[in-house]
Amino acid sequence: MIIKQYIYPAQFIEEENGTISVFFPDLDGCQTYDDTVEGAMLMAKNALEGYIDVHIDMDKPLPEPSDLKKISTDNAIVMLVVADIRNMTKENKPVKKTLTIPKWLDREATKAHLNFSGILQEALKERLGIL
Repeated sequence: MIIKQYIYPAQFIEEENGTISVFFPDLDGCQTYDDTVEGAMLMAKNALEGYIDVHIDMDKPLPEPSDLKKISTDNAIVMLVVADIRNMTKENKPVKKTLTIPKWLDREATKAHLNFSGILQEALKERLGIL
């Protein structure tokens, strides 16, 4: 089963210059910053998604997220950050498939301007219980 969301704790630290730095204690080198709390939260989500995307593309395992209670809170606010990877990574990149349907069905669907790929994706998701 493909995981669609990852949740990792992050430390948000207000620096002396007012910048909000964000560190992910479980993910070596995954960090970011912004001038506002809202911006830092968005940047944290983007940093986490990018970090995960690279690891998945390289088939590298990701560490288990730490227990929030075990993360140092010295000068930091610890929050969970959610990475939604459904629309990224090589697992979601399109692959070409050839299919066969009756000529009359092709004609009628084309006349109705139906998107064959979209309909097939929806039908497969429904059949797999992913919707």
